[in-house]
Amino acid sequence: MGLVHTPLLLLWSWGSLQAFELVEKENVFQKTPCPAFLMFDNAAYLTDMSFELPCHCKPEEVAAVVWYYQEQLGSHHTRVLTDFDGRVVVDSGQVRVGSSMLARFSIRMFSLLVFRAQPEDSGLYLCGTRHGDYFYGYDVDIQSSRKMVAVFVDQGQKPPVDEEHGDLHIFTTFWEWTHCDRCGVRGEQWRIGLCYLNKPGLPPRFRKSVPDVISCGSQAVPRKLRNMAGNHRPPELMIRSCMVPCKKKSQVGLMAIYTFVSKLGSKPWIPKVPIQLHQQKLGHGLIISCPGARPEHAVAWDKDHLRLYRTSFLKGVNRSMRIFIDHGNQFHIRFTQLNDRGTYYCWREGEMIAGFRVAVTSRGRYHASLSDPETRYALQAALVGYVFLTLVFILIHLCRCCLESRKQEHTLLL
Repeated sequence: MGLVHTPLLLLWSWGSLQAFELVEKENVFQKTPCPAFLMFDNAAYLTDMSFELPCHCKPEEVAAVVWYYQEQLGSHHTRVLTDFDGRVVVDSGQVRVGSSMLARFSIRMFSLLVFRAQPEDSGLYLCGTRHGDYFYGYDVDIQSSRKMVAVFVDQGQKPPVDEEHGDLHIFTTFWEWTHCDRCGVRGEQWRIGLCYLNKPGLPPRFRKSVPDVISCGSQAVPRKLRNMAGNHRPPELMIRSCMVPCKKKSQVGLMAIYTFVSKLGSKPWIPKVPIQLHQQKLGHGLIISCPGARPEHAVAWDKDHLRLYRTSFLKGVNRSMRIFIDHGNQFHIRFTQLNDRGTYYCWREGEMIAGFRVAVTSRGRYHASLSDPETRYALQAALVGYVFLTLVFILIHLCRCCLESRKQEHTLLL
């Protein structure tokens, strides 16, 4: 009798533990009371970063939360970021740069996930109910990487000094150093610095980790001061060299079979990482993204056996760069040439994970489109040339008019 009831007793105990776990998860919101007045936690990120905003508190009777967005405090235009049931799901792998805001967020377990955030996503994010009752908020500042300043430590460069304007103190707060982007060879690591300011008298509704210190693009900062701080203090990127050994991996599956075959005879060639084949048309641009990489990850690129270090290939190092790595870790070839053929390897967090074999071909027709960066670049160059020629034409005519007027004056004097 006891043996028969033992499995039932174990199942009952396991079910009780599961119910206990569910109760404990629900009690998390009971332990975190909502503030009497709506407060905003300040958070700053770089362009193209993905982040999560958890709803830390909610009333016990609220079963589903609704997320709202306001561009600024007190705005009459409030955007709803959910379908009122929290069923919006977005695959982060399908999110592209420039996608609309509603296509770049997801709601999971009362938290709001934003993918590839853009500067226009800066503002206030409110967690509340479908009836418009708010109980938690965030003040999100997305700082643009367009004017990011690169500091190469190995070359003796140092970040810009802090700025002081009366009681206003503008400075850069750096994140932790990333992992070394390569292993077994010389690699690089970097850390991102975002703009912050210290000013007394900021609104108390905005929470800060340090008193009177908040990100430069926060809604707590007046608009004029916000624009001034953003122009004077763009984000920074510190880069230095590093060297770490590679971790040994145990051979399993096909690798173990290949090793066994190599002991018996010739070992078949297998690539170090998965390789994707791509045919690129001659003279057109190419952008390669490292699988699963985000801007905050340590990502490196190699072409065959050539290391493409950021010291030479980071965007903005030279003005006329045909090949460069942007601040989002993407590899760019502006105008493809025949010597761009080869295999481009991608490192992520110190491990080589993928390869892209690029073949350059001159066959086929290409239909120009305004969405292509090459077409926009060509139109921009043509427009600049047209404006330059127009200015030269006007200048020549002004000079001729001046000469003719002087000749007429000279004739009248005679």
